[in-house]
Amino acid sequence: MHSVTTKKAALAALLVLAALLSIFAVGKRASDPAYHQASIDALAEKQETVLELTAASTAASAAITLLPGDTATPIAEKLADLSGYFLIVLCAIFLEKYLLTITSYVSFTILIPAACALGIAALFSKKLRAALGKLAWHVLLFALAIAFAIPAGVKVSSMIEDTYRASIEETIANAEQTTEDIQSATSGEADESEKSGLSGLFSKVTEGITGAATAAVGQLKTVLNRFIEALAVMLVTSCLIPILVLLFFAWLVKLMLGIDLPPLRAKLGVGKVHSTSGAPRI
Repeated sequence: MHSVTTKKAALAALLVLAALLSIFAVGKRASDPAYHQASIDALAEKQETVLELTAASTAASAAITLLPGDTATPIAEKLADLSGYFLIVLCAIFLEKYLLTITSYVSFTILIPAACALGIAALFSKKLRAALGKLAWHVLLFALAIAFAIPAGVKVSSMIEDTYRASIEETIANAEQTTEDIQSATSGEADESEKSGLSGLFSKVTEGITGAATAAVGQLKTVLNRFIEALAVMLVTSCLIPILVLLFFAWLVKLMLGIDLPPLRAKLGVGKVHSTSGAPRI
């Protein structure tokens, strides 16, 4: 009996030590923004890209309204509507940035110590040992899942964004050039002999040439399509990927909980010791 109590006390002491280390060592470090600097830098870069896309689409929409007639008005309205979707992406980025430190703090300073406390309670409670032990494993795995889900989502998103980075930068550059051409053509700042490409095209539009206006709309549609493609990439990397990563971790936790995990107790047998004569005794 004394041996049983000693083993339980030793295991309880280990759980107390694990809880203290989780709170004062791991938790303090994991909740420090400097620990997540790489992920924060990636999110800051994504945030800057979204702001540039928003500014470029808004400027292009405003510039298109300077053209005479209503030929390009639907395109201007679509570009203006994109700003609302870019705002959703921006909110998702800010949410990820805050959750990086919040989830780490909650996991290592609250949930993991709570799992250790449940484990200690399971050691000294015969009636609730199985239930408390199972709950302790649930809380522990849940804490680890939410602690690593956000950094993993940011990493996966960065890998996808690297593939489309050149395309997004080209979209911003084309939109800015288109805006400058429209403003130059409508304000009359460029000389007619020096105008070429879109600038000359929009100059003809201002003179009321219907054929030129149609060609201008065709090129503006290309700009709009590029913005829609960039928005799709931002929505996937900022909204869809984090959700999929969370679902993956949830599935992984469920899979692990389906496995027979070892009970949180010392290996002491079933509580009965048999004498050599075969008569059981406590």
